Amino acid sequence: MIKLTNLEMSTLVGGEAITLAAVMAILVIAIAAVVVYRLFMSSEGSAQIPGGFKFTWE
Repeated sequence: MIKLTNLEMSTLVGGEAITLAAVMAILVIAIAAVVVYRLFMSSEGSAQIPGGFKFTWE
């Protein structure tokens, strides 16, 4: 590790991890919304989501 100058420290920007977490949370909510929509709006069918989860309704 080396010490940064004041100019180098002033150019550092943080917050990428928070942005990535927000995008992932929105993606998970969108996938869950699609599964719930398919469950309640169809009389029968199935849904398979990543992770090996499979739902079937009749």
